[in-house]
Amino acid sequence: MFAIFTKELSSFFGSLTAYIVITVFLVAVGLIVWVFPDSNVLDYGYADLYVFFNLTPYVLLFLVPAITMRAFAEESKNGTLELLLTKPLSSLQLILGKLFACWALVTITLLPTFIYYYSIYQLGNPPGNVDSAAVIGSYIGLFLLSGALTAMGVWISALNDNQIVAFVLSVFIGFIWYIGFSAVSDLLVTGFVSNLTGWLALDRQYQSLGKGLIDSRNVIYLISLIIFFVVLTKVRLRLIR
Repeated sequence: MFAIFTKELSSFFGSLTAYIVITVFLVAVGLIVWVFPDSNVLDYGYADLYVFFNLTPYVLLFLVPAITMRAFAEESKNGTLELLLTKPLSSLQLILGKLFACWALVTITLLPTFIYYYSIYQLGNPPGNVDSAAVIGSYIGLFLLSGALTAMGVWISALNDNQIVAFVLSVFIGFIWYIGFSAVSDLLVTGFVSNLTGWLALDRQYQSLGKGLIDSRNVIYLISLIIFFVVLTKVRLRLIR
C-alpha cells in the first residue's frame, strides 16, 4: 500500500496537477475570504472564519473530483489496471494507496489556510478573540468531508476509463450527498424519511462538527461513509479481475 501511496503522490507532484490544484484552490478561497465585497472577512466585522468554512466545502466539491478522476480511470485507459491487479498486491491495498494519496493532496492543499486562522486571531479585538474550538471542529470536519468526497471519487473513477465522465459524476454525486439529501429532508419536513435523509446529508454532519463540540456520531458516520465507498470500489475491482 505504501508503495502505491508514494507512487501516486510523486506522480501528482511530478506533473503540474498538484500545483494547479493547490494554486486554484488557494486563489479561489483567498478571493472569497479576503477580496470579494460580499464575503470578505474585513468587511464582515467579526473575527471569525464563518465565510471560509461555509464556502470551502463547495470548492472541495469540484477540487476533489479533479484529483480523484484519474485514480483508476487513467489506469483503465492505459491498460495498466489489469497489470496492477496481477501484482502481489491485494485490491484493498491498491485502493487504500490511491485513496490516501488523493486525500493527502487535498490535506496538503488545506494546510496553507491555517494562516487565515492566525490572521483572524491577530485581527481580533483584543487579539485572540476568536472561537478556536469552532475553528478546530471545522478543520476536522473539512478533513473528514474531503476524505468522504475522495472515497466517492475513487469509486467513480473505478467505474469507467474516461476521466471527464468520472469528474462530472463525482461532482454530481458529491452535490447530491452534500446538499441534495438535506434539501429532500427540508421538503419532507417531518417523518422517518425526512430524519434519515437529513442525517445522511454531509452538510449537516459538517456543520455539526463546526459548532466546536466534536460529536462521535458525526465522526463515525463520515468514517463509515469512507469505508462504504472503499468496499464498493473493492467490489468493482473484483468484477474486473
